[in-house]
Amino acid sequence: MLGFSMIKMVRQHADKLDRSMRLQLVNLYRPFQKVPCFLHSMLENRLKKRNKLPVIIEFYEEGDACSLGLEQVHQTVSGHRKCAVHHQFTSIPFCAATLTANVMEELLNNCTHIKKIHHDREVKALLDKASPSIRSDVLNSSGVTGKDVTIAVVDTGVYPHADLKDRIAAFKDLVNQKTETYDDNGHGTHCAGDAAGNGYLSDGKYKGPAPEANIVGVKVLNKTGSGSLSTVIAGVQWCIDNKEKYGIKIISMSLGSQATQPAAEDPVVKIVEEAWKQGIVVCIAAGNEGPDEKTISSPGISPKVITVGAMDDQNTIERTDDIPANFSSRGPTIDGLTKPDLLTPGVNIVSLRSPGSYLDKVSKSSRVAENYFSLSGTSMATPICAGVAALVLQQNPELTPDEVKEKLLNSAEDWRLPGNTQGKGYLDVSKLI
Repeated sequence: MLGFSMIKMVRQHADKLDRSMRLQLVNLYRPFQKVPCFLHSMLENRLKKRNKLPVIIEFYEEGDACSLGLEQVHQTVSGHRKCAVHHQFTSIPFCAATLTANVMEELLNNCTHIKKIHHDREVKALLDKASPSIRSDVLNSSGVTGKDVTIAVVDTGVYPHADLKDRIAAFKDLVNQKTETYDDNGHGTHCAGDAAGNGYLSDGKYKGPAPEANIVGVKVLNKTGSGSLSTVIAGVQWCIDNKEKYGIKIISMSLGSQATQPAAEDPVVKIVEEAWKQGIVVCIAAGNEGPDEKTISSPGISPKVITVGAMDDQNTIERTDDIPANFSSRGPTIDGLTKPDLLTPGVNIVSLRSPGSYLDKVSKSSRVAENYFSLSGTSMATPICAGVAALVLQQNPELTPDEVKEKLLNSAEDWRLPGNTQGKGYLDVSKLI
């Protein structure tokens, strides 16, 4: 097996292929176990030319390396019918493409501007009592409601729910390229409500911490709640590009994938950190792989962004009986950093329902009354944190993302748990006053 050309390519270019990409190439040989040896060569040639692999190509940043590398990739790909370049990202030196193994080999052998080829892996989508539990009602009652602050929810879309629709500032669909606001999964709508639902159809009962904040829906996940790294990167890039146009101050990302490489080498970490650098606060779900340690998802492994874990508020307003959710991912990260940064409620959170969506059909028992839906996960905890960030920015519009993070961490109540379970502790909005 070591003599097969793709095995040789993996060994020769191991430093330029991420772990997941190496496994994808090696696994192409699995069918060979049931094929006679004399057919291996023919089958290998066919595999190299026909099997398409989704990739993210990273270029060196020095000088013109990125532009020259992109040019060479386009030239190489243009001669192969099964290959294509799908996205070019302006904020980071990456592009997304579909390559066959033989084209990948050609690029690795001839393009000196390529730093690494990453597997374009799958990414998945990871309020009655929740807002009072973090005491956001204290600020709401004094007029701090997130007004004029815009939160971009990078997720499955946003349904124009009555609790939200007048404040949906923009919608971008990177999955089906539709222009009308919609959510065929339901997860993104729930998250938008977790952050900014105003409780209009429930007489104020089911309300997020920032009930007057604006929402921008960025659809990067499909009907079943999954997508690719490259589409997620494109969604964050769109937020950066349209930051001024729509006044985007915060990105909420309740999605992730298994962290397979250090943060400094992770493509999605690079784009969220670029958004942070451009002045956008980024809140990311820790993941739902707890209570095991070392389960923080990417891009929540980034040391810069706010990584949010989930608290179980026991469906009560009192905080004394609250405990960390069993499913909430624990650190340390793949780099040994303490994460999550803090905890907010994430169990049985009642928020907005997207009628007829995937989740609405498969989880009918989760419907609450006619217009709401109950879900659990760090997915819910994250937009709740994003909503609180909107309250901070309403009061202090000039704060940098680092300063917003510092304020949130300083307002967290130490629950006397290990740092990799709670971070700085359980968010208490009343301490922001």
